[in-house]
Amino acid sequence: MSTAACEQQETGWGILQDLPGDPMIWVLIFSELVAFGLFLGAFSVTRAIHPAEFAAGQAMLDSHLAGLNTIVLVTSGWAAARATRAARNRQRSTTRYWLLGAMALGGLFISIKLAEYAEEIGRGVGLETSLFFTLYFLLTGFHLLHVGLGIIILAVVCGRAGISGVETATAFWHMVDLVWIVMFPILYLVK
Repeated sequence: MSTAACEQQETGWGILQDLPGDPMIWVLIFSELVAFGLFLGAFSVTRAIHPAEFAAGQAMLDSHLAGLNTIVLVTSGWAAARATRAARNRQRSTTRYWLLGAMALGGLFISIKLAEYAEEIGRGVGLETSLFFTLYFLLTGFHLLHVGLGIIILAVVCGRAGISGVETATAFWHMVDLVWIVMFPILYLVK
């Protein structure tokens, strides 16, 4: 058996050991992607069964505000990537700066999403309004919880700003970005 194969067998992580950050975060990321994938799949199948109800619900959403939120979250992901680069260059203060920027933009995402929810609720829309809105609030709420968790994870690693911690936190943060980039068109744009 080759040396590389022996080392891979000893760690037990296989392909995960080549990914940035702690391998356990990748187990979490993959499981979260499966959960979101199933959720979005159920949404898409239900939309195919009830197209008129979903079209009516989608017409009530503010796609401009959601588009702005997409820009905010993608920019936050860019800031997190810059933090990773700074951490790899052992620039702790620069790493913290970029992590704080990513967290601030994540907070802005939450604020915009809560304003969007307030607008919808103000128009009398809620979880029980229709099947569309039940799934919409569950999906976006589940994502919003992940944004909050991501901010907490970024804050925890911000103190030390070490390479492994930053890579681990930003891997999770990029998963949150990716999910929103997929979710945004499915919820707001696809007819």
